[in-house]
Amino acid sequence: MVSGNIFHCRKNSWPPQEYISKSTLQLFDYDSSAPPEQAWRRRLNSHANLLKEFRVTFMEAIKMVRLGIRIWSYVREEASHGRKAPIDPFTRESCKPSASQGVPLGGMGSGSISRGFRGEFRQWQIIPSLCEASPVMANQFSIFISREGGNKNFASVLAPGQHEGLGSSRKPDDQGISSWGWNLSGQHSTYHALFPRAWTVYDGEPDPELKISCRQISPFVPHNYRESSLPAAVFVYTLVNTGKERAKVSLLFTWANSIGGSSHLSGDHVNEPFKAEDGVSGVLLYHKTAKGNPPVTFAIAACETQNVNVSVLPSFGLSEGSSTTAKGMWSKMVKDGQFDQENFNSGPSMPSSPGETLCAAVAASMWVEPHGKCTVAFSLAWSSPKVKFVKGSTFNRRYTKFYGTSEKAAADLAHDALTHYNRWEEEIEKWQNPILKDETLPEWYKFTLFNELYFLVAGGTIWIDSPLLSSNMRNDQDRVRELENTVVKETEDKMSDRKRTVVERIMDSTCDSAVITGHDPADEKLSGDDDADVGRFLYLEGVEYIMWCTYDVHFYASFALLELFPKIELNIQRDFARAVLCEDGRKVKFLAEGNWGIRKVYGAVPHDLGTHDPWHEMNAYNIHDTSKWKDLNPKFVLQVYRDFATTGDLEFGVDVWPAVRAAMEYMEQFDRDGDGLIENDGFPDQTYDTWTVHGVSTYCGCLWLAALQAAAAMALDLGDREFAEKCKRKFLKAKPAFEEKLWNASSGLPPLFEDSKIKSALRKVYDFNVMKVKGGRMGAVNGMHPNGKVDETCMQSREVWTGVTYGLAATMILAGMEEEAFATAEGIFLAGWSEDGYGYWFQTPEAWTMDGHYRSLMYMRPLAIWGMQYAINRPKAILEAPKINIMDRIHLSPVIGGYSHNETGVRKIATKARCFNNSVFHCAC
Repeated sequence: MVSGNIFHCRKNSWPPQEYISKSTLQLFDYDSSAPPEQAWRRRLNSHANLLKEFRVTFMEAIKMVRLGIRIWSYVREEASHGRKAPIDPFTRESCKPSASQGVPLGGMGSGSISRGFRGEFRQWQIIPSLCEASPVMANQFSIFISREGGNKNFASVLAPGQHEGLGSSRKPDDQGISSWGWNLSGQHSTYHALFPRAWTVYDGEPDPELKISCRQISPFVPHNYRESSLPAAVFVYTLVNTGKERAKVSLLFTWANSIGGSSHLSGDHVNEPFKAEDGVSGVLLYHKTAKGNPPVTFAIAACETQNVNVSVLPSFGLSEGSSTTAKGMWSKMVKDGQFDQENFNSGPSMPSSPGETLCAAVAASMWVEPHGKCTVAFSLAWSSPKVKFVKGSTFNRRYTKFYGTSEKAAADLAHDALTHYNRWEEEIEKWQNPILKDETLPEWYKFTLFNELYFLVAGGTIWIDSPLLSSNMRNDQDRVRELENTVVKETEDKMSDRKRTVVERIMDSTCDSAVITGHDPADEKLSGDDDADVGRFLYLEGVEYIMWCTYDVHFYASFALLELFPKIELNIQRDFARAVLCEDGRKVKFLAEGNWGIRKVYGAVPHDLGTHDPWHEMNAYNIHDTSKWKDLNPKFVLQVYRDFATTGDLEFGVDVWPAVRAAMEYMEQFDRDGDGLIENDGFPDQTYDTWTVHGVSTYCGCLWLAALQAAAAMALDLGDREFAEKCKRKFLKAKPAFEEKLWNASSGLPPLFEDSKIKSALRKVYDFNVMKVKGGRMGAVNGMHPNGKVDETCMQSREVWTGVTYGLAATMILAGMEEEAFATAEGIFLAGWSEDGYGYWFQTPEAWTMDGHYRSLMYMRPLAIWGMQYAINRPKAILEAPKINIMDRIHLSPVIGGYSHNETGVRKIATKARCFNNSVFHCAC
């Protein structure tokens, strides 16, 4: 843990009392309706400024003009086939990004919808790789209040009336949503975010005598691999009547049959009311998607209680020709505060016509006594059971394992959300409270740590109900023969005339069954119990860089998954381990130089798992030939060993060990001068892919030395002593050739360098890259000259990378430099999340420049803040790390031929562990 309270002099960031009156907070001080002490906060009338995107300099543009032409040509070629290029710097969204985001809705991997801090539903990601940023303004909560005596009536949408999504003009005779009561100023209303929950408190508006709290809850529950996959959210309204008169209050939830953009106009959409058990009722909205994408069904619902009456309007339109218009619906609510109960018997609506918008509404009405309280809960669910990728592969989403693939599953999801949300909250609070109550941690860090997790929902995540390939495939010779006819060449072709270890021979049979072109993992069944089957998981590098599980970035982000959903993290590593041992010989043009190569080289860790056909067609990134990158393979070895040491999962270690060996052996070709160190090759051959490096570099050199140490430690644990000795020999040769460089930590391993050298290097980075940039209020700039001037060699050298800054802070914590660590990371908070910053909350970009202009919003790497928490908690793997270097535990033996150590040692480990149904080894139990 952090030693002492190093921020004891700083006041709490945005205590709730600065936003909500103390008396109102006391009224909500029960049933979680009051916002927490630590949360990110905004007033609803805050201006959502437009965000500014970075621009390359004139000299950078000159250097990259040929690359730009090739990318332009590639983007057009992909568009001609109906596909979006993974990186498209030319196409701009119609909705300009703004500082308006909030906590997204739903669990992971089932499509996501974000909700801005002012209440709008936006950032629609239901279809893989497609993000519709514009808000659908018909989707709103509204309130209608009348008091006995009839002299105090209020009707208002619970969102500020001055909103860019409404347009600039409102016609008096408009039949659409501009006819509604957009009366809320937002001056006395506040938003409080602590992912996966958010609170909106209306402190006396629109009715000065009615206090309202809306609590938004999503099923993001660490280590719960069932409910965390559910596409559902709950909105719990708590009403407190401070007046002397009884108040009749009706809350209204309206929803358009849309998945964002112009999808509501495509036609053939149908709405239908439903009644479920436990008083849950609402409307199903069946959405027919365009371009052959799988259909989507929404459900909006509320829970009827003794004091709460629920009614529905299954369909209304936004234009004059609709049988019931938005204006007519609003008038009905103003007059009656509810809809007719006969509407539940109306059945499915007529399919909408092209150009027509079909909407639905659910109303919950109640009486609130003077000084009384009332609670009502609404739910939203969406069911898109099939995931279809552009090149044809289709899978079932994870939640269908529990709810099936019926279009009516949305009603069950909405029902269960309303009946289970209390349990979700209990588990969420149990998870978060130890961190929130830790007085040694700065306030900004506590809520930013949780809020950065938004990306695991809103980062285009896909979670499918498809297990890793089972061992049963190994003996499926028909399948093997079929796969041999594809263009993908397997390991056996590569190694036929090579002397191979027992481990490699066994892995060959596994690689025959690997995920390659034409094979659908959904066809296979997993052996073992359901708890072991957590499906397969994808998340984007960013919503602007649409590549799945980009590995050099996952290196930073993976700490969040390892801490919260370790089984998902291990399965991602298994996917990459399988990819290492396969080769795809299809030709690819690399855009930086215009040269050609093959898509996937045996032994190289792929840059990503693909875009339009993930698992089957990897390396969607085609700017450089990443088989020549120097950081991917060491990062793979370091992550695998960290995960192996942290989880203690022997089966995982045995599964991935052949890939670890192959990845290390692949790197030997990059030691050009025989000194044991890998060299960079004079082009951007690592994650900084516009920044050229020559020869030995601090970044890749440290990764390589750490990977040698990690591979040796893992080999020793698995009984592969000969490979451990091989790594030690290389390490002993490489380290003396390596000058004092920045240390990179590995789980369960001692430092590569002396403490004094580590702290000296980190101190230099802190003094220059952090503190010489806006006084430390921006994060750490990537490049800095010894004279204190920012390195402007290229675009990336002059950028601050948010995730790298968090990673640097984590390293500082491990080195005992806690104050510098939190000061470094706080720069990201100040620039990205604070009221005085640039407005990047819930859309943290990959990078920003010195003037705060962003590159690539909603990016994976900022999840690296969980690397800081990993360093703070110091898991067992670190606390029990050997006090001496792992290399000193490996005694070198005379170099002899053969691989007898491998066969005996690794098989012994496999036999001691439980039966490895999915191991690369045949079980010898």
